[in-house]
Amino acid sequence: MKKFLNNAKGHLMTGISYALPMIIGASLVVAIPKMIALAMGITSLDPFAETGGFEHYLYQIEQVGWTGIGLINTVLAGFIAYSIADKAALGAGLIGGAIASKTNAGFLGAMIAGFVAGYVVVWCKNNVKVPEKYNGILPLIVFPLFATMSVALVMGVLLAGPLGAINTSLVAWIKEMIENDVNKIVLALIMGAMIGSDLGGPINKASWMAGNVLLAEGIYLPAIIVNVAICAVPMGYALASLFHKDKMSDELLDASRNNYVMGFIGITEGAIPFTMVNPLKLVPVNMIGGALASAIGIALGMYDKMPPVGGVYGFFTVGNGWAYLVGLFAGAAFIGFVAPKLVNFKETNSTEEIGVDDIEISFE
Repeated sequence: MKKFLNNAKGHLMTGISYALPMIIGASLVVAIPKMIALAMGITSLDPFAETGGFEHYLYQIEQVGWTGIGLINTVLAGFIAYSIADKAALGAGLIGGAIASKTNAGFLGAMIAGFVAGYVVVWCKNNVKVPEKYNGILPLIVFPLFATMSVALVMGVLLAGPLGAINTSLVAWIKEMIENDVNKIVLALIMGAMIGSDLGGPINKASWMAGNVLLAEGIYLPAIIVNVAICAVPMGYALASLFHKDKMSDELLDASRNNYVMGFIGITEGAIPFTMVNPLKLVPVNMIGGALASAIGIALGMYDKMPPVGGVYGFFTVGNGWAYLVGLFAGAAFIGFVAPKLVNFKETNSTEEIGVDDIEISFE
């Protein structure tokens, strides 16, 4: 059972890793026309849907981005299925993800659809036998038929209603939290801490994915909350070298310079070499730093005015962008001051096991 759960987690992470570049690209394609429109004094491009001219072209580009955001569940489910059982399961997974969006089953429905499509194909490979001369039709006809029919029964008949109700309730709950200033800060603390917990692992990705999936629902604030924390954690170790240079090994000193870039772009994996020196002490520091960054930004009044862009430069897409920056650097400063007080980064051999060159940032 433990092996199965570990494999399932790996398949989920593969699905997320394939969806991630699409989400980033689509979000940028939505945000850039909006920023240009704001610079022109236009708060919404919707009135230009049927007109001509430059504003209409901006509207058309924005709609392409929204199309990409609307494909999140489809791509996620498809590539979970692909990770489990290769090409024979891909089509059924994509169909299941599309049904999840259509029935409001959302992220949870897409996950279930991907796993159903994938594991049905695995079952078929192990149990469906035909004469050898007909083996060629199995991956082309038989496996996709079984997988797609299973997805149709599970997603279209059995779970469409219940999962749609669950997803609608969750979205409504998050909206209610966002409307209440106290609950908004609690949400920021939780999501920010999740980002700092395992630095690109399942908990981190769950928070990141939750924030970005809600973009399709027109709820932007959770993605902003996540983006602040993502930048703050690696930036914290860049600042650590500035505040406590004498406690850094030469290798980690070089890594800390790279973390200015990691923090600026928003890649939490940049904090891994430092955290591995003493995870028991530094994982809580990372979680507090991420939570502080998100919560301070919210407390100071950052709000959503358009689909956000990640990275430090994302403050352009945030209402009260100065609060975004203050929260980000407050969380980073906490890590930068506290981490070297708890751990001497010179007195370790941990970087022989995980070094800067060992970090692979990949969407494959």
